[in-house]
Amino acid sequence: MPPASSVTAAAYARLTEALPELTVTELGHAEPFPEGADWVRAAQLAEGGPALDAFLAQDDEQVVRDYGHRARPDVIATFGLHRYAWPACLLITVPWFLHRRVPRLPVTHVSYDRSDGGMRMAVRPPASFACLPGDPAALLPGARVVRDEDALRTEVRAAVAEHHEPLLAAFGPRARRRGRALWGMVTDEIVEGLWHVAGLLGPGEHERARRELELLLPGATRPYVGSAAFRDLPGPGGTTLPTRDRASCCLFYTVRLEDTCATCPRTCDADRVTKPTPAAAG
Repeated sequence: MPPASSVTAAAYARLTEALPELTVTELGHAEPFPEGADWVRAAQLAEGGPALDAFLAQDDEQVVRDYGHRARPDVIATFGLHRYAWPACLLITVPWFLHRRVPRLPVTHVSYDRSDGGMRMAVRPPASFACLPGDPAALLPGARVVRDEDALRTEVRAAVAEHHEPLLAAFGPRARRRGRALWGMVTDEIVEGLWHVAGLLGPGEHERARRELELLLPGATRPYVGSAAFRDLPGPGGTTLPTRDRASCCLFYTVRLEDTCATCPRTCDADRVTKPTPAAAG
């Protein structure tokens, strides 16, 4: 029987194997969070003070470096929220997708470092996690056994919302967005993050992720906005290309007008066929 701190270890190891630029370190219960470099605790970002200022300054500097001009402050805040929320959602969705375990990770349990072109996350072991009957981990302290897959999906939605709610309160005023627009962003991070990673995990996992996400976000699952919103487009040579319609806009077009995401509502279907999907472009 593995110790309680490792109920997510195998999932995080496979995540890093598939996506080497994202590493997840599980801390001991009394082990301090890493400090220095660009490490910031999620709880500090949720406070909305100097830590958030420094975090967003990285996006401001990157836009100037890469594109030669500054972006609006609300655009920078939107970029910053995306950069954190994309990997943060994976901390919950990947253990669910791979092992049917849903950790509860409030902002006090996560720290993040995006230096050196990669993403590093340090995670305190969850105080509780949900799992299905028959999971060996169901006997561990902190386990909450739920009746079926539908109940487990409810746990996924609740865990992601619990983590992001205080962060949205901090990022929202700077991004000049409120409830529906902010939760639309989180909806997109859940779907596009797992869809991308699943495509790296092996044959069949990309399509399985699509089915799972359609069940996870069928629509009318507040606070999330809309559904997973997948659809198929006719591609060249009789092929079928998967796409989806984002619930939110990342505002990248304000930085480079000619570029839009493949799943952006601003991108017509003809252009989507020629653009890489999120699973290819990430």
